[in-house]
Amino acid sequence: MKYEVYSGIIIRSDYSTFEFMSVGLNGKIPKRIQFTETPWPSIYNLAFGNNKENGDLDDLSISNNGDRNKILATILKAVEDYTDRFPERFVFFSGSTEHRTRLYRMAIGLHFEELSSKFEIYVDVNGEWDFIPFQKGLNIKAFLIKRKFTKFGL
Repeated sequence: MKYEVYSGIIIRSDYSTFEFMSVGLNGKIPKRIQFTETPWPSIYNLAFGNNKENGDLDDLSISNNGDRNKILATILKAVEDYTDRFPERFVFFSGSTEHRTRLYRMAIGLHFEELSSKFEIYVDVNGEWDFIPFQKGLNIKAFLIKRKFTKFGL
């Protein structure tokens, strides 16, 4: 993705949490990207949303801060950093709403060539954890990605 990324990201030492400030039309809004274990070995859930004052993550609010592409690029940067640190882990995500899942599908489809050079990208189309390789035009329920291993670091 060739979009600007937010700077000043605060990364927890175990790489489980990335926090940054969205700056836009509605002011400064604290955001959080969080990676948590799932019941499945080597699969970690990616959650994203507003960082509430009480420490909760609000993944349903709509900020309309005018910085959608910058936020998506920042999430990708966090995924790249996370999978650099833990290349053996899969990252699972879906939107908190159908609209957000569609947004992720469109962003991945638009940048598929670049993303697929770094990641294996799988999708679930039936909601039953039956993942297949990403293809444009599918009605996607969830995503599962993993950093590609390269031979001799090339």
